[in-house]
Amino acid sequence: MCGIVGLFLKDQSLAPELGNMLTDMLITMTDRGPDSAGIAIYGTDALGMTKLTVQSATPEADFAGLAEDLGKVLGVTITQSDNDTHTVLHLPSDQFEAARTALTDIRPSVRIMSRGDMLEIYKEVGLPKDVAARFNLSGMSGTHGIGHTRMATESAVTTMGAHPFNTGSDQCLVHNGSLSNHNSLRRKLRREGVVIQTENDTEVGAAYLTWKMMNGASLGEALQSSLDDLDGFFTFVVGTKDGFGVVRDPIACKPAVMAETDQYVAFGSEYRALVNLPGIEQARVWEPEPATVYFWSHNDSPTTHEKAA
Repeated sequence: MCGIVGLFLKDQSLAPELGNMLTDMLITMTDRGPDSAGIAIYGTDALGMTKLTVQSATPEADFAGLAEDLGKVLGVTITQSDNDTHTVLHLPSDQFEAARTALTDIRPSVRIMSRGDMLEIYKEVGLPKDVAARFNLSGMSGTHGIGHTRMATESAVTTMGAHPFNTGSDQCLVHNGSLSNHNSLRRKLRREGVVIQTENDTEVGAAYLTWKMMNGASLGEALQSSLDDLDGFFTFVVGTKDGFGVVRDPIACKPAVMAETDQYVAFGSEYRALVNLPGIEQARVWEPEPATVYFWSHNDSPTTHEKAA
């Protein structure tokens, strides 16, 4: 049992409140996942730069001079923004692979949480309210975001086992459920060159979507394919640079509720995660249908909702 939340803003005047709204939603889901929590925020575009969010159990040692040391190895200028056990490194977009390799040498205990033009992921072990407070999640702004409270069933309670999982640039996933074919699929995806860092089944789900999109599929098409290729039961909420997607397996035994107004689209494992959102009393509220893909994108004007059964 885990808790999932998501918020996609149509009205960008709400952007400064995104972190605050998501934090409230996340904390409300504490009893569904008290052992760890995480949040993915899509904020300001880095404009030709990549945001590389990394984590360390010993940040005082690992983050001291990190940008300078990495910049020397790569021969570029890098800046960093520390936030508790995480820091965001800003580097040229074409330097990500070189940076990932260099980090294993100069800071072997550092772990990559996310990469992308807009995406930042913060996650740690602990109660959701404590995780939110240590990163000041309520003070973050952005266009959309997703979050997760975890009750571990498939793997150990660790920072790396917490959601969201990022396996492709600006793409991440949170999951409630269990994938039964994740071991065989993990081996296949690694052979295809997709980087998977953990033994968590959710990361395999994220990597599967990355692989499909690497091969030309849209997010909606990748989610649709997951209904055929992933075994088990699952509710996925996915973020990309432009949008926000939801899919439930054909049995749909995991709870889910959505709400839409002129200002936002919201997702929660339970309705109580949505009750403090502005204008929720006038929202269209529904339970997402089984084996159905829902997707909203900022790229289309007006914002569109694609539904494919």
